[in-house]
Amino acid sequence: MKQGLDIFNITDTRRRAITDADNLFWAILPKGSDESSKLSRDVLRVYDKFKDSLDKNMHDFRFSKKLSAVYINPTDKCNASCPYCYVPPAIRKNGRSMNKEELEFILNKIYKHTKSASKKMVIVFHASEPLLVKDVVFSAINKFKNKFLFGLQTNALLLTKKDVDFLIKHRVGVGISLDSQNSKINNRLRSGNFNQVNKALKWFNGYAGLNVITTVTKYNVRGLEKLVRFLHKKKVSCILLNPVRLTQKYSRKLKPDQELLAREFLKAVDTAIDLTINSKRPIIIANFANIILGIVSPFARRLMCDISPCGGGRCFFTITARGEMIPCGEFIGIRDSSGGNIFRDSITKAIESKPFKSVRGRFVEKIEECDICTFRNICGSPCPAELHAMDRFNKKAVFCEFYKKIIQHAFKLIAQGKEKHALRKDILGNLKYEYQL
Repeated sequence: MKQGLDIFNITDTRRRAITDADNLFWAILPKGSDESSKLSRDVLRVYDKFKDSLDKNMHDFRFSKKLSAVYINPTDKCNASCPYCYVPPAIRKNGRSMNKEELEFILNKIYKHTKSASKKMVIVFHASEPLLVKDVVFSAINKFKNKFLFGLQTNALLLTKKDVDFLIKHRVGVGISLDSQNSKINNRLRSGNFNQVNKALKWFNGYAGLNVITTVTKYNVRGLEKLVRFLHKKKVSCILLNPVRLTQKYSRKLKPDQELLAREFLKAVDTAIDLTINSKRPIIIANFANIILGIVSPFARRLMCDISPCGGGRCFFTITARGEMIPCGEFIGIRDSSGGNIFRDSITKAIESKPFKSVRGRFVEKIEECDICTFRNICGSPCPAELHAMDRFNKKAVFCEFYKKIIQHAFKLIAQGKEKHALRKDILGNLKYEYQL
């Protein structure tokens, strides 16, 4: 395995980066000058001083089992049929739904398990479509509002103005699915939700707790920049542009070319930064912001897919409508993924179960190519469920070349001093220097 400091040139700049892949110590220096040589010596002194503490902090960050979120699927059913959904069609069509008593039982059990934590646990109501049982979900939010922070992911097809008012009142983080600013393309991928999403964006009216989640496929990859401009006009401040997960066989036909994906994704990133700089309303691409944080402040990362091992079965897990505890929602439909049933088993038992340990046991030092990659602890080589479904569990990420290109671009923005425009202001305000030349 490659260890120690590595040096590489930053694309399209007169700079180079020095970094340690294991602990993400980093510095950016000018190329080939007397000043650069002096700075390099200064960097080595700082590195020697902080290396041991950074190694320890990174190890603790990567391998601790500090539960911070639980994803709950209150229903298996969905009123849409997106062609890349990771929930198998049979489950979406024939699955069950929780009632109020069952959901309250689960939330009480989570609270007892986590009430000693320093921060409130985050509960996210997720796939298939939680608003199919909105009475059950909203009742739980109202009853447990002082015990948890809540989030909800929806296709917005059942969302009403009254629902939006409730979600804003209770400060629920809301993710709405939209794949294109072009209604025809979007409706092909998202079961005709374009008009309803537009209504919802108007109702939310710039609500800070709203984000739009886009699944990027070969059909919408060329429109990401236009989508950013469209959503900026709608007062959306946060977007996720997620490459399609290939967990299910049918989704693999929608995989975009990696070079094209990287080019279009980075055009969207640069457009978001330009809009943020030139307007009074910022717009952030959250999964790129996580890459920036993975470099400048790795322990501040919020999205746990870019960490090795990933957060599944460690920082978060998913509870299905049948009560099965699985490491991540992506494992729905994958055999032998349950760590137990919440209605009869403890959360501790699930976390220590074989399926959860298996996910935690997949990390970059075990993966060929990743073990010598400078960026291995920035991208984390996701996704275990996707790779497990493809019989490639201990192989590198499906979108490896895409991740390399966006990480290189992140270093370029840092060298240009633009990284702050890719991050939320609340995150920026909480960052502080651990070391500085």
